[in-house]
Amino acid sequence: MALASMKNPCYKPSGKEPKQLSEGTMADVNRGRRPLSPHLSIYRMVITMFVSIVNRITGVGLAVPAIMVVAWLTAAAMGPETLECANRIMTHWIAIIIWVGSIWALWFHFLGGLRHIWMDFGLGYDLPTANTTGWVVVAGSFMLMLLTVWLLLV
Repeated sequence: MALASMKNPCYKPSGKEPKQLSEGTMADVNRGRRPLSPHLSIYRMVITMFVSIVNRITGVGLAVPAIMVVAWLTAAAMGPETLECANRIMTHWIAIIIWVGSIWALWFHFLGGLRHIWMDFGLGYDLPTANTTGWVVVAGSFMLMLLTVWLLLV
């Protein structure tokens, strides 16, 4: 008896019972020769894809400077000796690179969020506008990062 006819009160035999799948047939035929789902390797990277992926990465990555700020504030609350030690760590050249990268990530994520809100209103879905706003997010984040760093150093 076919699987379709078991415990199904609405089943009406048509005379053509479905063929039972056995090991190595139908779904298993192409296994190993094709991806299980679309993957980045089969798509050409376009600006809209790049902005979407990097926006998610920057959102997660902004946890690093948040932890650094909390550590610095904790050190400030613990006393002058601990604050001095934290200041030495936070002004090390590696920490400076992390701070500058974090400023860029913050601006990128902010501009990507504005773009996303704009698109939530149904605007900017045509291809030229989507590409333009993607490039605005990329270029704007670098320009705003440079402006922020310049203002911090002046």
